[in-house]
Amino acid sequence: MVRVLIVCLGNIHRSPLAHGVVQQRIEQRGLQDRITVDSCGTSRHHVGEQAGIDTRRLAAKRGLDLEWHRSRQLADSDFFEFDVLIPMDTSNESDIHERMLPNSEAVVRRFMDFVPNAPGPDMPDPYYTHGFETVHDLVQAGADPLIDWLLEQDAR
Repeated sequence: MVRVLIVCLGNIHRSPLAHGVVQQRIEQRGLQDRITVDSCGTSRHHVGEQAGIDTRRLAAKRGLDLEWHRSRQLADSDFFEFDVLIPMDTSNESDIHERMLPNSEAVVRRFMDFVPNAPGPDMPDPYYTHGFETVHDLVQAGADPLIDWLLEQDAR
């Protein structure tokens, strides 16, 4: 079983959307016994909040329910409870590396590493760009390649 944690800044837009899409794909592919997924943020600003309203609306429009999601902050225990941490951008990646405990064996790989023909290393933050549809499209494009890579990790 490989345990993956998707990480963004506030855990209200990018990471809950990726969490929901990846979870949906895991279930569609019947891989619940091989991969578990969760999400969090590096910041504590939105702890306990639902995914942002624009993110929830777009997800629902595209057939994904995110009403269950509640934001949480990255915790020290996450470095041991998860095998793979997937930051949504280079800033989140830096925050993870700064906080990573020395005896953690968690692997860190950016989500955009899995998006075919990615426009860059960072998943855009729709809060600033209002590109919610773009983010959803990028998450959709990267979900299966990420799952395939996680299956390779699980096989090792």
